[in-house]
Amino acid sequence: MSTATVAIPAPPLFGETRLAIAAFLARYSGPTRTAYTTDLRQYFAWCAAQGLDVFAARRGHLELWARSMEERGLARATVGRRLSTVTGFYRFAVVDDLIAHSPAEFIRRPKISTESATLGLDRMELGAFIACGAAGSPTDHALACLLGLLGLRVSEACSIDIEDLGAERGHRIVTVLGKGSNLAVIPLPPRIARALDLAAGERREGPLLLARSGFRLNRHAATRIVRRLAKSAGINKHISPHSLRHSFMTACLDAGVPLRDVQIAARHADPRTTTRYGRARHNLDRHASYIVTAFIAGAS
Repeated sequence: MSTATVAIPAPPLFGETRLAIAAFLARYSGPTRTAYTTDLRQYFAWCAAQGLDVFAARRGHLELWARSMEERGLARATVGRRLSTVTGFYRFAVVDDLIAHSPAEFIRRPKISTESATLGLDRMELGAFIACGAAGSPTDHALACLLGLLGLRVSEACSIDIEDLGAERGHRIVTVLGKGSNLAVIPLPPRIARALDLAAGERREGPLLLARSGFRLNRHAATRIVRRLAKSAGINKHISPHSLRHSFMTACLDAGVPLRDVQIAARHADPRTTTRYGRARHNLDRHASYIVTAFIAGAS
């Protein structure tokens, strides 16, 4: 990544500081790098307001920054993410011998709920959403299937090219460039394969999902489509593309798919991430008490 693209508030940063910023951000790409860039901007702006050199900061300074964010009413998850970003920045500054010790090593982070706060759709709502997509344009239908029935991230869905569609051992497949630049081969059930074929039409190459302009659909246009389809389906919740990924995982768990298989489908590196969606289901039909009661009744 070019160091000139890292826009940081005054005072101007030169030499080792700017190099450290570029070296840290160069490890990431896409939305992750954008988010981390924003986090660093916020921290460096706070340091500038305090007249504090970034590499002269101590743990106490970071504690004060965290408290200032909390006093401004920022969500705990936001505060925690920004602290995590700055911790990573200082960790690699130590690795690169720019500082001897990280001031963020023992920083206190806010406790964050282990349950997902994202609003998902239940089975009936997700079915209505997909049906509205099918009644719309081929792009609407394909996007609804990719997000709600495959659980793709919106950036993954928008980046699919027609050349990424194929076949393997009797399965229709799509190859997706996922988080961390990891390639994933995902099988396509017949319904989804037909929706993607209709979106491609007679084209043999180029972006699968096209906006009305004829160019590749971007995440912002995809979000507008998701909200329009949700409104058409009579869904009153505030829905985003990630809500559909959430809905896919909860639908998997409610359908009885083992947690490990859901983790693989969602491409979560840590099973605890998948478990968060299971805790958010609030599905009483499959509560463990029913299974235990039936199990004990069989013994008596």
